Amino acid sequence: MNMNFNKSDGLIPVIIQDNRTLQVLMLGYMNEEAFEKTKIEGIVTFFSRSKNRLWTKGEESGNFLMVKSINVDCDQDTILIKAVPENIVCHTGSFSCFGEKDSKGFLYELEGKINQRIDEKIEDSYTYSLYQKGMNKVAQKVGEEAIELVIEAKDNDDVLFKNEAADLLYHYLILLKAKNIRLEGIEEILVSRDK
Repeated sequence: MNMNFNKSDGLIPVIIQDNRTLQVLMLGYMNEEAFEKTKIEGIVTFFSRSKNRLWTKGEESGNFLMVKSINVDCDQDTILIKAVPENIVCHTGSFSCFGEKDSKGFLYELEGKINQRIDEKIEDSYTYSLYQKGMNKVAQKVGEEAIELVIEAKDNDDVLFKNEAADLLYHYLILLKAKNIRLEGIEEILVSRDK
């Protein structure tokens, strides 16, 4: 991992991203010494422009950023670090310097589309028509998709396996809606188990 620290007076921007949710947590700067220290210790250390010294995130608050991966961009002048935050990240008390916890990804976008089709009662929607059939039918469909996924897992056709996995996830999101449970609530349980 060769970085070009000469490009911008010895400081390189560093984007910190939550390793689990991919939410952008903060932006900081590293000089070569901070970069090496971060790699060796596995805890994010920046070069603080205001303090004019190395600054390990969390050295005062205890809210460390534990490094999971370090990636360098194609020009070798920007770093992306995926980390696990030990607590809130922003000095304002917000989870991220860009706002509150936001664990959004495509599954959340899909959950939103499913909820919209159901909430707006879109008649020609497969999603809404399944939802209208009630809990037993929705749960049965999830069971069917799970069995189909297990069957495909025993074969060597990755395309069919991935399609069955996608079908299961889609129907699982409909089941969550039918139970009035958000995907975020399930994610919170998984995150709490990640010790």
